[in-house]
Amino acid sequence: MAGRVKPHMLDRLLRIAAERAAAPSGIRFTERQLYYEVCRIITPVHRIPRRFAFTVPAPLSYASFRTALDRHGELPGLLTLAPPESTRAGRHTPEPDLFDYGLPRLLVCESDAIAQMLRANGLPMESACPVLSAAELPLDPGIAGMLASVQGTIYLLHDANAAGLTFPARLRELTEIPDGVRVVPLGLRPRQAGTLHLPHVRGPVPNMYAAQLDSWERAWLRRGRYIEVEAVRPASLLRTVHRLVREVRPPRRTFTELRRARKAGFLTWPAA
Repeated sequence: MAGRVKPHMLDRLLRIAAERAAAPSGIRFTERQLYYEVCRIITPVHRIPRRFAFTVPAPLSYASFRTALDRHGELPGLLTLAPPESTRAGRHTPEPDLFDYGLPRLLVCESDAIAQMLRANGLPMESACPVLSAAELPLDPGIAGMLASVQGTIYLLHDANAAGLTFPARLRELTEIPDGVRVVPLGLRPRQAGTLHLPHVRGPVPNMYAAQLDSWERAWLRRGRYIEVEAVRPASLLRTVHRLVREVRPPRRTFTELRRARKAGFLTWPAA
């Protein structure tokens, strides 16, 4: 399919994808989120009912996308990523009593790009949940103490691949976790990616598998597939992460309400 997309058509798809990625309220998005939005336009399998679990190959090479992006130039909403912070979180604040407060929740993203995207869209303020990336670990002792003082929770957001699925287990190698602090993986898991029909890319076949995977997920990984969190639509990612870190249960909806929600692009990950 990618070979049949002419350059002028790809330029137009890029503009449409940027508008969709920013919807509904001027969301800031990463380059790879824009790439996957273009893939969804070319292959709109996300419209297929979620009861069928499958993923699809990305229909456009990233090199072709980058060529079109370089040709197009600046796009509204596209984030310019900065290098990860070199100083520990909390050390840049002028408030001397910051570490005297409790911290009920903290989100750690495997991807620094996703951490920057969530921060750019105000998730830490809206969800009352600071957002860090794995590149910004280890935790400052003050942050760890804030979590421990209220027996807080560290939520983890990772890719659906072997490295991502072992991220929760590797967290204690990256930083010290205080006693009494919960560690809760949010995904992305292969089963969740299959329910959302996300586009996958290929990499080396992993030689290890997380013990909690089911047979479908193990077979999926053995084919050398992996899916990035950036493949989730930006608006859906923001809504879902906010709901999960706040531990808000979605209300039961009538059939009519569910149809209206689907038309609006509402997606949630199934329970792990």
